[in-house]
Amino acid sequence: MVHLITELSKYTMILLFALYTWQCYSALGKGVDAEEKAWKFQKQVFYMYLFHLNAYAVLFLSTKNQDLLKFYLAQVLFFAAVQVSYGIFYRRVSKLVVNNMCMLMCIGFVVLTRLSYEHAVKQFVIAIVSMVATMLIPYFISRWKFVRSLTWMYALAGITLLGVVAVLGAVSHGAKLSFSVAGIAVQPSEFIKIIFVFFVASMFYESTGFIQVVKATVVAALHVVILVLSKDLGAALIFFIAYMVMLYVATRKFYYFAGGLACGAAASVVAYFLFSHVRVRVVAWQDPLAVFEREGNQISNSLFAIGTGGWFGMGLNQGMPYKIPEVKQDFIFSAIAEELGGIFAVCLILVCVSCFLMFLNIAMQMKDFFYKLVALGLGTIYGFQIFLSIGGDIKFIPSTGVTLPLVSYGGSSLLSTLIIFAIIQGLYLLRERGEEEQESPKKARKKPAAGAGQGRGRTPRKNLADAGGMDPETGWQHRANAVSAGEPPRPGVGSPRVIREPGPIVSPELREIELGLSRELQEIGFEDSQTIGEAPVRRSGSRPAGDAVPKSGSWKEQEGKKRLGRKGGISSHEKNIHGTKVQDFD
Repeated sequence: MVHLITELSKYTMILLFALYTWQCYSALGKGVDAEEKAWKFQKQVFYMYLFHLNAYAVLFLSTKNQDLLKFYLAQVLFFAAVQVSYGIFYRRVSKLVVNNMCMLMCIGFVVLTRLSYEHAVKQFVIAIVSMVATMLIPYFISRWKFVRSLTWMYALAGITLLGVVAVLGAVSHGAKLSFSVAGIAVQPSEFIKIIFVFFVASMFYESTGFIQVVKATVVAALHVVILVLSKDLGAALIFFIAYMVMLYVATRKFYYFAGGLACGAAASVVAYFLFSHVRVRVVAWQDPLAVFEREGNQISNSLFAIGTGGWFGMGLNQGMPYKIPEVKQDFIFSAIAEELGGIFAVCLILVCVSCFLMFLNIAMQMKDFFYKLVALGLGTIYGFQIFLSIGGDIKFIPSTGVTLPLVSYGGSSLLSTLIIFAIIQGLYLLRERGEEEQESPKKARKKPAAGAGQGRGRTPRKNLADAGGMDPETGWQHRANAVSAGEPPRPGVGSPRVIREPGPIVSPELREIELGLSRELQEIGFEDSQTIGEAPVRRSGSRPAGDAVPKSGSWKEQEGKKRLGRKGGISSHEKNIHGTKVQDFD
């Protein structure tokens, strides 16, 4: 009976996870409205809880361990608390990112419970503490603006911590990865990669000039070199790729990217001859069966597990994933493929890719260059870590010892990944609120004081009557002044209500010509008009004349005629439009 339930459950779990994965990508479509997205996200949560119940029911029936029931209920409360907390405190966060985060942790708890109940409980406790610790990060990221100004503090913290590990770190599988704090092993490189992204984003936010690129490259190279000396080559590769992607996006210069890749390829060749454990992994990758008893044991058993599971898997507790060395950390994907099936494993990859695409989507839509680089760098780290972990398990690349985020066992990896997700949520909040409200320009615009338009060539709107009824900024004329100027009123329009009508468009060049003409006309005895297009008015007491400029007179008047001609005087052709004279300038 138990075997029958196990056989049926593997199909139901595949179906539920496939439906969950489908909702991930259907919710990313452009034509999906907000209500439909909300409904899809609710269905995702429903599928997750059904999968969780199905998996632990099978584990309980096959092990008869009563503690599993308590552990299951505790996990249900944990996931519910995460969903409710984000719904209360951050209503505008990405529900897709929250759901994927919970789903990946759910899969990790299920597989770890099957592999080792004690390790699963430890991972669950770490998840609770990590979630509480990271719950406020979205708020701080969306509020704190000084994070972009801590450039060299990021560099100092990263290099110092990596140096401490290189000197005092404990050796694990030939590499110095961690040190112990109060009996708890901490792997600093998992957290420094986040600090590293902020450092690079801060550097390129300040400038993308050649000197700045050289400075950033030197500091980034120090991080990578220290990791190489610690023989943590997987982390060194993640740092390198993250920097190259951020450098290319910031500068848009392909020769930087191509040159960096060439240097990285040369460095990998040097590492092959310099470090023996690198040669061991390359040999195991090339032909694992030839060295099955030694170097190839891990990758060979991983391939056996994936092949044995097939598309539908062996079922929970029906396979032998424990034969794979370090299966809980480095090769958990192989255990998933063996017992839950290849279809389930493909869906797992697709869910991880949907998270990566969401990170890139947030990065592309951020208006602030600093936040754009941060989202891009964190997304690159997450996506490349998935590639290294799964690629090593399936023999696509040599094994690098990188864990699968949120799924593999490891407190430092889990906490750092939750920090990354929390930062992304903070950036999503910035995007949803409107980043222009968050990031004020360096020189803030001041509101003009009362009468501020006077004395600078501007006329306040309340004094439009003194300026001939025209708004100097927009070129629109008030209806009341247009009527008073001689234009017949339109039916149904009264003079008390001021209506803006299109007036003549006055360019700065024409305004300058008008001012010059005004001065010349005053010198020869005429008053200038208030609006371009009005005829000059003869000054009282001056010589009467029939034309705009007297035909005869003193030397001053004759000189005025010449100067008017030089400046582009008023031509003789005038038109009368709606009772208003309009004059063209030569």
